[in-house]
Amino acid sequence: MEDGAIVQIYVRDNNVDQALKALKKKMQREGTFREMKRRNYYEKPSEKRVRQKAEAIRRARKLARKRAVREGLLPGKPVTPRT
Repeated sequence: MEDGAIVQIYVRDNNVDQALKALKKKMQREGTFREMKRRNYYEKPSEKRVRQKAEAIRRARKLARKRAVREGLLPGKPVTPRT
């Protein structure tokens, strides 16, 4: 989420549970929970570099796996026909 960005959730028919669910989903999608957890404590610069490197490796592996599935080198998820 951008710094200072405002998130708006509308409560319809006094359904607060649905509004909270929508807020959680939006925050999860934008990475706010991960960011709050990460900023909860001070992270040393060396630990930050290690974390960022691990995230980059994870992203590269995921991208390579997707590419291999697309090219037919790896089997993808089995598709179950709808009835």
